[in-house]
Amino acid sequence: TPGRMEIMGLVYSGQGWVSVTCSADTRGSDELFSCVSSGPYIMSSAANGNDSKKFKGDIRSPAVPSRVIHVRKLPNDINEAEVISLGLPFGKVTNLLMLKGKNQAFLEMNTEEVAQTMVTYYSSVTPVIRNHPIFMQYSNHKELKTDNSPNQVRAQAALQAVNAVQTGSMTLGAIDPSGMAGPSPVLRVIVENLFYPVTLDVLHQIFSKFGTVLKVITFTKNNQFQALLQFADGLTAQHAKLALDGQNIYNGCCTLRISFSKLTSLNVKYNNDKSRDYTRPDLPTGDSQHAIEHHALAAAFAAPGIISATPYPGAHAFPPAFAIQQAAGFAIPGVPGALASLAIPGTAAAAAAASRLGFPSFPGTHCVMLVSNLNPERVTPHCLFILFGVYGDVLRVKIMFNKKENALIQMCDGTQAQLAMSHLNGQKLYGRPLRITLSKHTTVQMPREGHEDQGLTKDYSSSPLHRFKKPGSKNYSNIFPPSSTLHLSNIPPAVVEDDLKLLFASNGALVKNFKFFQKDRKMALIQMGSVDEAIESLIQFHNHDLGENHHLRVSFSKSII
Repeated sequence: TPGRMEIMGLVYSGQGWVSVTCSADTRGSDELFSCVSSGPYIMSSAANGNDSKKFKGDIRSPAVPSRVIHVRKLPNDINEAEVISLGLPFGKVTNLLMLKGKNQAFLEMNTEEVAQTMVTYYSSVTPVIRNHPIFMQYSNHKELKTDNSPNQVRAQAALQAVNAVQTGSMTLGAIDPSGMAGPSPVLRVIVENLFYPVTLDVLHQIFSKFGTVLKVITFTKNNQFQALLQFADGLTAQHAKLALDGQNIYNGCCTLRISFSKLTSLNVKYNNDKSRDYTRPDLPTGDSQHAIEHHALAAAFAAPGIISATPYPGAHAFPPAFAIQQAAGFAIPGVPGALASLAIPGTAAAAAAASRLGFPSFPGTHCVMLVSNLNPERVTPHCLFILFGVYGDVLRVKIMFNKKENALIQMCDGTQAQLAMSHLNGQKLYGRPLRITLSKHTTVQMPREGHEDQGLTKDYSSSPLHRFKKPGSKNYSNIFPPSSTLHLSNIPPAVVEDDLKLLFASNGALVKNFKFFQKDRKMALIQMGSVDEAIESLIQFHNHDLGENHHLRVSFSKSII
C-alpha cells in the first residue's frame, strides 16, 4: 500500500521456523521493521560490523511508548557525549547504542515516563547539533543490550563519565572518553539578524533554564551583538550549546550562534546592563542610563504578553508548539531544564508595533544598508526599490558610480533595514547572491546640483508605491521570506488565469501552478519554477498595469499551491 510495505513468510530463528509478518514505513523512517510473529525470535540490527546487536522480545510499533528512544539523522562526526546530552535534561540515561554507520543511536532512559516527556518535547522542539536537525521516536525495543565491541565500550565509558559528573564523583575532564579535557564553562554567543533588542536579562532568562549562570558580559564587535556567558560547569554549558545553537529568540530573527570560549572564567567589574556577576551583587553599577533606555524598549515589545514559536522556512528554529504567558517565565510543565523559544507573534506585526510606539530604529542599528555582489548589467535603482520595498519603505537608492556591483539603500527606519537584511541576504538576484550589511552612513546623499551620475541615485521618499506608509496597514501582517510562490492582488474581473500565466511566463520564467482565491477572485497565488524566478517576476510585474485602473500588487507568499 502507499507508504507502507508488508512482508509475510516463514523465518528460521535458530530455534525453529516461525510465521512472521513485518511492516515498514517506506516514506523515509529509518526505524527497524515492525514485526509480529507466532513465536520467539531474535532480531539483529547491524552497523559497522561488530556493532550488530541482538534484541529479544516483542517488537512493537514505534508509536508505542518505550524507555528506549531511536535517534536519527545524526551528524557523521557526532560523539557519544553529545548524544547523551540530548537526554540529560529530562532524566538519567541508562544505556546507549551508537550506530555511526547509519547516523543513528538508541538512548535508554531510566523510566518510560522520562522517555515520554523527552519524545513529546522533541516532537515539537527539534534539537539541532552543528546545524543538523535531529529526529527521534520511540524504539521498538523495551531495553538495550550491548556487547563489548570497541565502539560500545567507548559509548559505555562516556555514559559512565557523564553519570559520574552528575553525581559529583568525577571531574568534568572525564566526560571525553578519549581523555581530552572537557568543554569550557564559558560560551561565546553571537546574535545574528538582530531585529529586536536582546538584553542581558533576556540571555540570562534563556540560558538559566539549563543550569546556573554565574556571569554574563555583552558587547558589540564587527557590528554584531555578542555575549560571553559563564556556567557553573562545562557539562551544563555543553547542554545549553546543544539545545540553543542555531535557534531563534524571536520569529525569524535574533539567531543564536554559540561556541565554546577559550576562556575558563570571566572577570566582571560592573553589574549593569552590559555585564553582570551573579555571585557578586556588591559590584558597582557604573553608568546605568543606557540600561534604562534598553529595558524600556524591550518592555515596549513585550506589551502583547503572549509569546509563541513560529519559525520561517529554512531557519533552524523551534517548531510551533507552545504559547505561554511572558510572566510564566519559559517553563514547560514536566520538562525540567527545557526551553521553548521566544517569539513575538508575527515578525511583521512587531514591526508595526515598533512604528506605532514611535521607535524609528533600535540602538546600534542604522537605516542604510550596503548591498554588494550586484549584477551591474541588470540591476537598476528601480529594481532594488521594488525588491527591498517588500520589507519596508525605501527612501533612496544609490548604485556606486565607479563600482556598480555595490549600492546603498536607505530605508525608512532601522527596523525595516534589519528586516530586509535578514530576509534578502544571500538570496540570488539576476544570478548573484546578495551580500547585505549595515552601512556606516546614516543617509544616502543625492548628487550635488550639476553633477551627473547617470541616474544611479534615486529619491523615492514621495513614491506612491510604499507599502507601509499607512500606520497599521495589513501589509505588516503579510511579510514573508522570498519563496517560489507569489501572492497577487488587485486583479480586475476581466483578467483570467491564462492572462496572468502568460504575463508571468513572458520573461522566460516557468509557471508551475496557479490558483485564484475562492472567496475573492481579486487575489491569486502563482508558483514559479524557483525562488530566483519569483524574485525577478516580483520586480518586473509589481505595479504592472492590468487595465481598468488596476495595478497588480505582488508579494511573497508563505503558502504552497
